[in-house]
Amino acid sequence: MVTVAGPESASRPSALPLLLSLNGGYVDTAGFVALQGLFTAHVTGNFVTLGATLVLGTSGVLAKLLALPVFCLTVFGVRLAGHVLRARGWPAFTILLAVKFGLLVAAAVMAVRLGPFANGDSLPALITGLTLVCAMSIQNAVHRVHLASAPPSTLMTGNTTQIMLDLADLLSGRTGDQASAVRTRLARMAASVGIFAVGCAAAALIYHWAGTLCFAIPPVIAALTLAMGAKFDRRPG
Repeated sequence: MVTVAGPESASRPSALPLLLSLNGGYVDTAGFVALQGLFTAHVTGNFVTLGATLVLGTSGVLAKLLALPVFCLTVFGVRLAGHVLRARGWPAFTILLAVKFGLLVAAAVMAVRLGPFANGDSLPALITGLTLVCAMSIQNAVHRVHLASAPPSTLMTGNTTQIMLDLADLLSGRTGDQASAVRTRLARMAASVGIFAVGCAAAALIYHWAGTLCFAIPPVIAALTLAMGAKFDRRPG
């Protein structure tokens, strides 16, 4: 998808991308441990786990097969919805974050009421998992469109690659404005990777202690991002 940042994208609060990264790590890990290895935010990882599932004979094949097309269709729909909302003068950023919040709430209710999910191909597991995939698809699309200058909130391979490139550039003797720009980008990328890792660790620990109740946390984080985005969108000018 081509990055087309709105005029407001450069001025979003810096804490907002970090909260998205926190939720990205949390939801991806919670989905993986609770839904038989399903990646809900980093869906290309499902190609690997699909192969492992087929070889090992474990469950979750259907969810992993459906995750990528569901992700793609949701991103496509978000793009079209964004065009419509902006054409009508409505705050697309806030509205789409609200939809993501609603999906995370629905997934949390299903996970608590229907889990734990011993069979990743069961209907409750499929519906819960794909609801989470839809929610994180929205996050990925909204981040890319409205927060284009911020490091990605789920794609940590790219962030880590850039961190290593920047470290090498600094060690090679970059100076002046060029070095300052590299240090700024390095700090932002490192913060994104670090907070994503915190989300991963928190999800694993809370799932160990509380099982599917761990899915109650992502809507809380999403509510914070929604409030932050809505408050910012209401500012004059």
